[in-house]
Amino acid sequence: MAYGRVAVCSVLLAGMAGCTQHQAPAAAPGTTAAAATPADGPRIVMSPDNVHIEYRVYGHGEPAVVLVHGWACDANYWHAQIEPLAALYTVVAVNLAGHGASGSNRTDWSIANYAQDVAAVTREIPNPQLVLVGHSMGGAVVLAATPLIGARVIGIVAVEALRSVGLPPLKARDIEQRMAPFRADFVGETRKLVTGSLFPKDADRVLVQKVAYDMSLEPPAVAIPSMQALLAMDFSPLLFAIHVPVYAINSDLAPTDAARIRRSLPDFTLDVLGRSGHFPMLEAPARFNPLLLKDIAALAQRAAH
Repeated sequence: MAYGRVAVCSVLLAGMAGCTQHQAPAAAPGTTAAAATPADGPRIVMSPDNVHIEYRVYGHGEPAVVLVHGWACDANYWHAQIEPLAALYTVVAVNLAGHGASGSNRTDWSIANYAQDVAAVTREIPNPQLVLVGHSMGGAVVLAATPLIGARVIGIVAVEALRSVGLPPLKARDIEQRMAPFRADFVGETRKLVTGSLFPKDADRVLVQKVAYDMSLEPPAVAIPSMQALLAMDFSPLLFAIHVPVYAINSDLAPTDAARIRRSLPDFTLDVLGRSGHFPMLEAPARFNPLLLKDIAALAQRAAH
């Protein structure tokens, strides 16, 4: 697997997007999918640009844990986390605009607008404290949502995200060069990206093919501008507004320069989950879930002092 291709993924899937509702990807061998169900089914809130955003609420307790998926994914990608989280906390699983059952009547597929989706959902959640958890593009989204939500956010957990923090933003010509193959053949290029770069070589092939198929079904009219927005994102101005601890759970598929990230986010803590790829919550939930629970408990404890 070429590192250059992985590096591209690390930037554009530091998270990323459909109106098609994906089924939950199969759990890794030896695991079971979460059995938890929301108390009252799906809920809807309107984003500031008048797109309906679907979300579901599970469990009870403080803080509320808000789960935000990545590019070309949806809330079902958290299915193996819902039950253990809901045993302790209120859990809110969000479908960003253009994903899952949320609306797609949007023309500006920016990270800022996705952040507004998350902020709109949190306004409907009564819990006084929130932990925002974002996978891949969702990591960038929850960073951008934090200043919009304000003091209720007690911390962030980024999953397979934020590796590009502290690097200069990409130039427009480099972005367009990376986007060109997706414009020419979105389905083929997305499946090649997933199968060739986002999983380790010994990953379960059924899971790999399922994720590749799901992500390639994302409407290009949503996915391509979303990817472009993420590639163009300059984290620097945003990071000055982040005053909460940021935890990350990244795989060893690509390196994470924690020292560089801490120069921009001093309160940054990294866990590396070995022998996993870009979807550790699907590939290794038995090892991933304890790390996520540890981080949330640490954030709650810090907020209490």
